[in-house]
Order: sequence, then structure tokens, then C-alpha cells
Amino acid sequence: MDVLTRERAKPALPFAGSYQLIDFALSNLANSGIPDVWVSVQYQAASLDEHLASGRPWDLDRTRGGYRRLVPEEGDSSGLEGFSTGNADDLMRMADDIAAAAPDVVVVTSADHIFRLDVRSVIEAHLSRRAECTVVTTEVSLAEAKHKAVVRMGRGRRVAGIDYKPSVAASGRIATEIFVYDAPTLLRELDALRRDRAAVDPGLEEGLGDFGEHLLPRLVARGRTDAYALEGYWKDLGRPSAYLAAHRDLLRGRVDVFDDPRWPILTRFPELPPARVGASGSVDDSLLSPGVVVDGMVRGSVLGPGCVIEAGARVEDCVLMAGVRVESGAVVAGSVLDQRVVIEADAVVGAVPRRWPPSESAVTLCGADSRIRRGTTVPAGARLEPGSTS
Repeated sequence: MDVLTRERAKPALPFAGSYQLIDFALSNLANSGIPDVWVSVQYQAASLDEHLASGRPWDLDRTRGGYRRLVPEEGDSSGLEGFSTGNADDLMRMADDIAAAAPDVVVVTSADHIFRLDVRSVIEAHLSRRAECTVVTTEVSLAEAKHKAVVRMGRGRRVAGIDYKPSVAASGRIATEIFVYDAPTLLRELDALRRDRAAVDPGLEEGLGDFGEHLLPRLVARGRTDAYALEGYWKDLGRPSAYLAAHRDLLRGRVDVFDDPRWPILTRFPELPPARVGASGSVDDSLLSPGVVVDGMVRGSVLGPGCVIEAGARVEDCVLMAGVRVESGAVVAGSVLDQRVVIEADAVVGAVPRRWPPSESAVTLCGADSRIRRGTTVPAGARLEPGSTS
């Protein structure tokens, strides 16, 4: 996500104004009654701490079990040094903690995706079929599938093979990075994989990598890996174009994750007054978070908490994070503005994308606390570093 993740972990990125990406994973796990929820983040982990609040928004702040944040450390039995090289490598580094907890199953999910899932249904299917691993899958376009782990199906629900980030995808069925593992099998295979990788990579300089590189193909080869089809909306927001497109999906009513009041997406709410649209303000097909003040024109955009759009300003097809100010006469389009960005009067930033989803080169990004000076033009696709002035 380029300049948007210079100073924050990707799961800390806002979505739909008042939420953060990690809210979706935590809410699904909490609503599913998962008793122990561990959060493992190594890049800019502190950027999540205030929001996570020791698990309180998800009722996970318990004396026993509940929320736990695992921090990177050296000196465990894995023998690996430095930061992990992927999610499989991360599991290897927490193998001692998993063994000590002695669970029957281990649920693993990425924290930068938008989805809604009752994990209990996946666990029930996993146990009833005596699977060693169950992979939650979804259907995407072939163009998107080549960036993911494509799942080849065998008979019934069995997985026959994995094509990890193929140059040409044979189908659009992909792994969503939500897994249920049989815990004893997982620990044995991680240990065996560590030893096998050490034979070809002395010192494990490359670690165990991501799940699709070695761990999942190894489990699939054992013949007891199942697929579980996810119903409803799912999107990986790992690229700027996908991030902007997902917000457009939200405005078009395609994102169903908020639709069931019995399955709330929980978060740490901003303590701000309601949004206000002034007499000169105009809002069309947009979402306004608490504290927003609009005296200009907003169209097809999502505004985070505390944004201010002055009279005569125009914002179109944008995502604005918390505390952004767009001054009188400025025009912002096809852009993602990080928190506390200031667009001074009569500046022009970005352009309305010609197609959806937009290309990466069509999305303009302004990093946190950056400022665009009066009358300046920032072209579509530009990347402004946090704290910069243009």
C-alpha cells in the first residue's frame, strides 16, 4: 500500500470511515466464540495498540484466554532469527506457544481482508470430515487470481493441488488466507518442514515463507485438505486500486458484511459529534463518519472522522482518512488521502478514474500529514510521502 503503510501496519488501515481492517478478522472470530485470539504483527505493530485496546471492543479482554498480542522475539526452539518471512514462518515461530496451549484446532486468518464468516461452520465441517487442513476459498477474476494461491479441486471437497501466484491462473478459485488446521498435524508438519528447508537453505535464511510456498502444498500432498466455499463479499485490500474499489463497492451496496445485526462488526468508535452538511454543502452517494463537516461538494466518496470540506471545494471518487481538510476551491478526485492531510485552496489532486476497478497508476496517494500548497496540481497516480509538502 505504498505511502499509506509507511507508518502503520496494514491491518490498521481504515475502512468505511470508522473501522480498521483488523476489525473484520477480530469480529468474525469473536462472534464465532473462538476462546483464544492471538494477534501477530511485526511491522509497525504499535500502530495497532491504541485501537485494539487489549481486545476490549470485542469482549476479548479476559483474565484467562481471550486477546493476546504475540510480538516478534528471538530465542525460541525454531532456531530462526530476525523477522518472519511469511505467515507459515510466523506459525513456526509460535509453535511453542501453540503446543503449550494444546488446542484441537488452530484457526488462522489474515487481518487485511473484508469478509464475514461464522468460523464455527468451517470448524464443524473440518472435524466431521476429519480433515488435516480446511482452506476457505472464494471466486475472483482470473486477473486477480494470478496474485493469489489458486486451489485445484479433486473429488468432493478435497483439494488436489495449489498453484501459488501462477503466471496464468487456470481458475478463479483461490485461498482466502483463512485456514483451520488440525493442531497436532500442523505442529508436526511445521517441524518437518523446518528440517527439510534447512537441508537446502542452511541457517534458514529464507525461512518457511508464506503458506502457499511450502506448508499448504505439503499438507495437500497428504490427501486430507478440504476446501470450504465462502459465501458473500470478500476482498483483499493489499493494493491501492483494490482499496479504492472496495469503498466504491461499499457505496454501491455490494459489501454485505455489515448487513446482519446479529453479527456486528465491532470497533473502537471515534468520540466525535455527528457529521454535518452545511447550507452550501452537497453530498451524493457518499459515506460520512462522525465529526465530518461538509460545506463543499462530495460525490462517490468515503470521509473518515473529523474531515472538513470547505465551501467551494470538490471531492469525488475518493477515500479520506481521519482529519483531512480540503480548503475552498480545491478539487480532489480518484485519490486516497491519509490522516491529517491538508489540501490548500485551489489545489487540484488526482483525477476521476476512467474505469473501475482503476489501474494502480490512476490512484493518487497522499501520505499522512502531507500538505498540498495553494494552487498546486498533483497528477493522477502520484505518491506523496508522509509529512511532505508539495
